[in-house]
Amino acid sequence: MSVRQLRILIVRVGAMGDVLHALPAVAGLRRRFPNAFIGWAIEPLWADLLQIAEDPEDITQGVRWQVKAMVDRWYSVPTKAWKRRPLAPSTRREILAVRNVIRAEHFDHCIDLQGSIKSAVIGRMAKAPVFAGFAEPREEFARRLYTDVYPAIGDHVVQQNCNLIGAVLGEEIQPALVTLPMQELAERWAEDTVGSQPFCLISPGGGWGAKLWPAERFGNVAAQLGRAGIPSVVNASPSGSPEADAVAASSFDHARVVPCSIAQLIALVRRAAVVVGGDTGPIHLAAALQRPVVAIFGPTDPARNGPWNTRSRVLRDDSSVTSHKRKKEAEPGLLRISVEDVTAAALELLQETSVIAR
Repeated sequence: MSVRQLRILIVRVGAMGDVLHALPAVAGLRRRFPNAFIGWAIEPLWADLLQIAEDPEDITQGVRWQVKAMVDRWYSVPTKAWKRRPLAPSTRREILAVRNVIRAEHFDHCIDLQGSIKSAVIGRMAKAPVFAGFAEPREEFARRLYTDVYPAIGDHVVQQNCNLIGAVLGEEIQPALVTLPMQELAERWAEDTVGSQPFCLISPGGGWGAKLWPAERFGNVAAQLGRAGIPSVVNASPSGSPEADAVAASSFDHARVVPCSIAQLIALVRRAAVVVGGDTGPIHLAAALQRPVVAIFGPTDPARNGPWNTRSRVLRDDSSVTSHKRKKEAEPGLLRISVEDVTAAALELLQETSVIAR
């Protein structure tokens, strides 16, 4: 008699860094349960971070799925678009379509790695017999929608995600190496854009003001690296970035802005000799690709959210206080990190990896 396939839905809608911190745990889940059916509910913008094995196929309005090496199917939950048009008939149709598709999958377990109200509502739609999340989720109301809750065990969020999945399934889940997609067009674009010369990728974003190291300081870092023979590129969204423009403007022509899609950013980071930035998605993308990272931290705790499993230098002033309040002004401790501190860390990594001479 055949054994029924275990069916697991992961809910981690966004954002980039959070999705990347969920990937080692889901890779570990795949390793432990190679024959399980693993689905992932995610914002379509971040779906390019999930390894793709086949072309997409439309199955219902507003919902797409793609077969993955690590994830069997992903479910498009464009919550940002829904928030912009909450009362539109199209929003209602898309939400119902998502609900119908994930409910029809008959998941045994749904695991919310996000802990927000929206992720809990999405997970509840699946009507899995077990819907699990953290006992102290990011938004307290989310807990009311779970059938099972577990404490966050482990210092780093990657470890916490592994332990949550393992607790739900009654098995030990160890973080596993992540393989990110390699799209041929994006790889060719990156070759044409940066060539073969070593370069530093600078990512000046950070989600909210308290996490933002000044763009002009990033520009000064680019200038110092440029004088050492390492040019810089500054990533930006396809629509552009004022922060990226400010970095380039203060770099004395040693940095240029490169707008790119997620697939192109993956290809660009894959080629970087070192990546410099704050607590932001591209830093965690670099870690997933095992590129050297200089990470500049202020109000967020690198013990929980720092680069995972890569060669890195994490800079955080002792005066910084952990806080997730979305203040507009840069956290004072963050501003105590100097251009010289960041440049020295980047040069050390470049020397360790033999990009420049010691």
